[in-house]
Amino acid sequence: MVRHVFIETFGCQMNEVDSGRILALLGDMAYVPVPTRDEADLILLNTCSIREKASHKVYSAIGALRGWKRHSKGRLIAVGGCLAQEAGEEIRRRAPHVDIVFGTHNIASLPEMIRNAEVRRKRTVSVEMTGDTRHWDILPYVPEGAVATMVTIMQGCENFCAYCIVPYVRGPEVSRPAGQIVAEIQGLSERGVHEVLLLGQNVNSYGKKEGEIPFHQLLRRISGIDGIDRIRFITSHPRDLDRPTIELFGELEKLCPHIHLPIQAGSDRILDAMGRGYTRKAYLAKVDALREQRPEIAFSTDFIVGFPGETEDDFRRTIEVMETVRYDYCFSFKYSPRAGTAAALLDGAASMAEADERLQRVLVLQDIHTAQRLEAMIGKTVEVLVEKPSSRDASHLFGRTGCYKAVNFSAKEVGVGAQFRQVLVDKAGAHSLSGKEV
Repeated sequence: MVRHVFIETFGCQMNEVDSGRILALLGDMAYVPVPTRDEADLILLNTCSIREKASHKVYSAIGALRGWKRHSKGRLIAVGGCLAQEAGEEIRRRAPHVDIVFGTHNIASLPEMIRNAEVRRKRTVSVEMTGDTRHWDILPYVPEGAVATMVTIMQGCENFCAYCIVPYVRGPEVSRPAGQIVAEIQGLSERGVHEVLLLGQNVNSYGKKEGEIPFHQLLRRISGIDGIDRIRFITSHPRDLDRPTIELFGELEKLCPHIHLPIQAGSDRILDAMGRGYTRKAYLAKVDALREQRPEIAFSTDFIVGFPGETEDDFRRTIEVMETVRYDYCFSFKYSPRAGTAAALLDGAASMAEADERLQRVLVLQDIHTAQRLEAMIGKTVEVLVEKPSSRDASHLFGRTGCYKAVNFSAKEVGVGAQFRQVLVDKAGAHSLSGKEV
């Protein structure tokens, strides 16, 4: 009997890939994905706990499902991901209407949990940190016609930054075998995928423990796969970004001229308190080295404002880094204490008003820098990988440049011809470009 599943994914790209694997697993159980909750027999929330706000959002979503479950007999609710790993039994206590709670290492066991819930109405909490990587053998569901997708190359983190819960919910670093990664990407190429985004909590640590090839060699191997024209990776820890990887930006044309390089703060004192393992000077030296290899490279980053002990002078140093690098875009957040992390024991976090004010200054300045970066593209011809029709106009297409700039453009032919189009940029918006195919 065919049943229907609705998956809601919270948080990072790693969760998105995990949701793709879950869809593939459920497909083998005759579950078909549906676009709305009301059509579903099973609702699965793949959760995030990186910040307190993210946890509140998930608990709110779980609470809202009480009525949905009562509406029809036999409906099931499953909660997975990082919040499930962190909270476990607490979710079952707070939300007795949830049937299954499974952690980040228990994805491969999900079919058995669902069968138990279907047949015996048995509630299950499975959050053992086992190091189980059997889910890597499951190829994630990829929509028909997708030209860009994500590929997990490792999981876990061992940096233990003072503010971060990830090492506790994702476990220690484990790298996938290189041969398995290459085989998956070769299969994606055969399906028409042109761009891959390599995922890991710290991709620069790939292979260091298992005796696998180092990250820069993995990039070389992937660049040799026919049909794969673009390679990206995320996330890159500045401390572990090594010279061989930096030099590849000047050597491999397929390696996109864009890197996400989180700095978090511009003050050495705060960076030390965060446990980041680098100084502002060392970080900026790597920015300079990357620009030397690829002058047009685009940078994005993460900032945390209001970390315990951050003074106005510390914050001004963050602004100085923004002015120096002039990021193409950034992700900025107010410090959020997470139970179990080292920073949760620290005093002196900025007040809510101070944190709000500092965050606003970061956002305003970044809007200026983003606008400048986009306006500099006007009059240039860029290569765009077409992803889908533009939501703005049925006669237009949408795609991204190698620098990850979003582009909506008028096309000579819609849905016909090469996936890569040459586009003359004639307008810059707040977060995207517009143009016409040439």
